[in-house]
Amino acid sequence: MSTERHARSDVFRRLLGPAGPELTCDQCFEDLDRYVELEVRHGATRADELVPGMRAHLEGCQACNEEHDSLRALVQHDA
Repeated sequence: MSTERHARSDVFRRLLGPAGPELTCDQCFEDLDRYVELEVRHGATRADELVPGMRAHLEGCQACNEEHDSLRALVQHDA
C-alpha cells in the first residue's frame, strides 16, 4: 500500500471511529495504569479483553495515546 493511500485509510478510520466500544478520555485516564500493567505483563490481547474499549480510544485520541506511550515506556523501563 502506498504511503498516500495508507494515510488516507488512517484518516477515514479516525473519522468513522471504532467499530466496537470506546472509552471516554476520563474513563481512559481512570483505567490507563491498569491497562498498561496488563499490557506489559500479559500482552495487548489480554489487556484489551480485560479493559474493553481502551484500544479503540487510544487509536482515536492522540492525547491519550501519547499518555499511554509515555506510561508504557516508564513501566517497561522500571521492569
